[in-house]
Amino acid sequence: MTSQPANLGVSTVAGTTETIVHIPERLSVLEAVDFKETCKTLCEADPLPVQITLDFSQTAFVDSSGIGALVNSYKLAHATGVSFVLRAVQPPVMAVLSMTGLDAMLSIESSAALTTTDSNSRKEDVLPPATHPSVRSWIKRSLDIAGALIGLTILGVMFIPLAIIIRLDSPGPILFSQVRCGWMGKRFRLWKFRSMVPDAEARRHQVKNQAEGAFFKNDNDPRITRVGRFLRKTSLDEFPQFWNVLRGDMSLVGTRPPTPDEVERYEVPQWQRLDVRPGMTGEWQVNGRSQVKKFEDVIRLDLDYQENWSLKHDLKLIFKTVAVLFSRNSGAM
Repeated sequence: MTSQPANLGVSTVAGTTETIVHIPERLSVLEAVDFKETCKTLCEADPLPVQITLDFSQTAFVDSSGIGALVNSYKLAHATGVSFVLRAVQPPVMAVLSMTGLDAMLSIESSAALTTTDSNSRKEDVLPPATHPSVRSWIKRSLDIAGALIGLTILGVMFIPLAIIIRLDSPGPILFSQVRCGWMGKRFRLWKFRSMVPDAEARRHQVKNQAEGAFFKNDNDPRITRVGRFLRKTSLDEFPQFWNVLRGDMSLVGTRPPTPDEVERYEVPQWQRLDVRPGMTGEWQVNGRSQVKKFEDVIRLDLDYQENWSLKHDLKLIFKTVAVLFSRNSGAM
């Protein structure tokens, strides 16, 4: 039996024990939503298929929504005991899977087309698809490097004084690191000056979340230290992130970098915010970051940034950020 949803290109071929899902040429938001619903239907069927095989032979483009649909569908199949296999994965898609670490999580059949030395050489040269013009803008990247070098120079000057006052105020490490999700959901370690008590992560469940949706915020978080409130008010706690910018994990301007547990709660369309690199600043920081408490508003601001992106717009947001830092209503992310 073959089924073909209208206009989206996702089709299925059901056998006795295996159902093959043919992935279209592009797996972006519309196709990704349909693909996820297709896998959900298969995982709720009676009887269940023994294996769901995803045929990627025609697929040349996958964006963040496609990655989100893959992750969600894999987890659903795993929970129902159905094998989940990717077949004939082409180099552009494999580059995405390798970058995000999904190649180690998903079962991927080896392709004879990629076993020769020449094919392997070409595979190493393949870049992940450009999900947004900002991703491959060399001018934006040059601006990031220049800004990061300036920021790290300033950080070098103030590191020792800040380290002393942080340690005097609260025993514990000077720096705080946390795993965040960047472009296409790739995980990286974000660095900040510690502004909370050392066991803040363990005590998070004790603090009420004042935000609505897939992120956490509390205006009077009791885990924040006295010096930490000053660091957050002035955004000095974020200066170590210039190292993340220099490494390419982040950009000076972009979207808010979410935590993995936040991303796990995303619906497929919400993964679109990961089509660009996360930034130290962005639309939400300059449009009342202390007042933004609904995840829908975060999504709206992030998608507005992607739609309106230009180098001029980035510079505008940088200057606005500086102005916000000197206002009375600035706050921490």
